[in-house]
Amino acid sequence: MERQLVLEEVRDGIAVLTLNHPEKRNALSRAMLESLRDRLARAAEDPAVRAVVIRAVGPVFSSGHDLREIVGRSEEEVAALFDLCTDVMERIRLLPKPVIAQVHALATAAGCQLVATCDLVVASEEAAFATPGVKIGLFCTTPGVALARAVGPKKALEMLFTGRPVSASEAERAGLVTRVVPAEALEEETMALARQVVSASAYTLAVGKRGFYAQVGLDRPAAYEVAQRVMVENALAPDAQEGMRAFLEKRPPRWTS
Repeated sequence: MERQLVLEEVRDGIAVLTLNHPEKRNALSRAMLESLRDRLARAAEDPAVRAVVIRAVGPVFSSGHDLREIVGRSEEEVAALFDLCTDVMERIRLLPKPVIAQVHALATAAGCQLVATCDLVVASEEAAFATPGVKIGLFCTTPGVALARAVGPKKALEMLFTGRPVSASEAERAGLVTRVVPAEALEEETMALARQVVSASAYTLAVGKRGFYAQVGLDRPAAYEVAQRVMVENALAPDAQEGMRAFLEKRPPRWTS
């Protein structure tokens, strides 16, 4: 029976996707990336799924790319692999549902990129994060895209230039991690956060996530221009009208989505 590289289950409207190749340190091989891409696509289309949690099993969250798929390969093969990885990362950013990383252990290189790409990150006290490609002559340039947007250029360059692993607490201070929890509470705390998030209107979460990423890289005037258009669109939507009426009438809202 063929191994399922990404396990999938849905709990309380939350799709839990589990990287499931511990013997290979959950490397983001072509097969792993394809499986993750397919699971994300399914979550995007499934109206019963309101948020996604990405987690892993084994001693490492993810070690990044499988170097065997890069060494000795043609330019076309290497480019196709990085294209696939970028496609997966962008699917997470563009998914109209919140994506939460549940990180229990070390996440390196493209594995760190995966964490940095997620909207929220809950990490165990035992987790660590690194972009160590510089040590083997392969600078983590594509992981740096997501990393720099999470922690800022100075911290990102420190990690990229040195390859030094940073602890969960340091990652939280830098902005890579949303919250750090004891290892034994990691799953419970992650799912509690996910349930809190999905209590909101699915439409509102989708439009809010889209608007956030549309403005966050812009200068302030341009960001306000984008944000204002999104706010107008959002304010006129049925769920916003219902939510505001419910607030004024001092009752729970009844979301349409």
